[in-house]
Amino acid sequence: MIEMKAISDGLTASDRHFLTSINSGASSLSFAGSGFIVLCYILFKDLRKFSFKLVFYLALSDMLCSFFGIVGDPSKGYFCHAQGYSTHFFCVASFLWTTTIAFTLHRTVVRHKTDVEDLEPMFHLYVWGTSLVLTVIRSIGNDPSHLGVWCWTQTGFAGKVVHFLTFYGPLWGAILFNGFTYFQVIRMLNNAARMAVGMSDRSHQFDARPDMKALNRWGYYPLILIGSWAFGTINRIHDFIEPEHKIFWLSVLDVGTAALMGLFNSIAYGFNASVRRAIHERLVAWCPDRVWRWLPAYMKPRSQAQESELVSLKVEDQQ
Repeated sequence: MIEMKAISDGLTASDRHFLTSINSGASSLSFAGSGFIVLCYILFKDLRKFSFKLVFYLALSDMLCSFFGIVGDPSKGYFCHAQGYSTHFFCVASFLWTTTIAFTLHRTVVRHKTDVEDLEPMFHLYVWGTSLVLTVIRSIGNDPSHLGVWCWTQTGFAGKVVHFLTFYGPLWGAILFNGFTYFQVIRMLNNAARMAVGMSDRSHQFDARPDMKALNRWGYYPLILIGSWAFGTINRIHDFIEPEHKIFWLSVLDVGTAALMGLFNSIAYGFNASVRRAIHERLVAWCPDRVWRWLPAYMKPRSQAQESELVSLKVEDQQ
């Protein structure tokens, strides 16, 4: 977990043990959720389209970020540095991949470009290159004699400033970019939907509801990063103002919500209609028909029309 070194200073041994448990449990959930999306991408060839490939890279970054959060809290040595830097690298990569997804939707829907797949090498250079540069800069001000039991953040004013600039600065930049981008995409598609409804009869209005429901979910995507890191940001600012006074409940919220970022991303970005449809198709092929007859209606596989996603309509069809 990114924040644990700074959080642990000024807390009792019992508090630190509790925070460790919260971090390990939440990171395990994120690891499982992200790993599920990675596994789906590997197993289901139908999902290997460009739009979901970006989700795969996001899930992979989340999975590795969560893994290094679970590894533990080594007190000294090179392993501690490796754990801290690896966690920083993959967590930064995670929120940078969300900006590539937002950019892809904007370029496809708003600008009507069909060349997004050609930009994949640039996306990799942008995400992994930026993550590496920020991780290297993060080493500035690091004091190896004050590692303590956590390996994420540096001690001292200079180290705290560098950590804030190399993580929270880019993080909130990504949040603002995603929010502005999704606002433009949603506004344009809402306008297009209203025009389509105005030119169609009432039966077509009913058919458009699943797509509008999927569209409205996009507005919640920027809230994932805000919900995951708002308490961490507040905690870091408080640490600047009162470094000797730690607020335990704020530290709990900080650790818990940040460690759940991978789980939130896997649910919002990964577990969409395409994934559910692929799973249902495999279950239908493996399970006898008599099994499906006994299942409730909401558990039975639905048709592709019922499971439509605007991502598929607007991005994948243009590949």
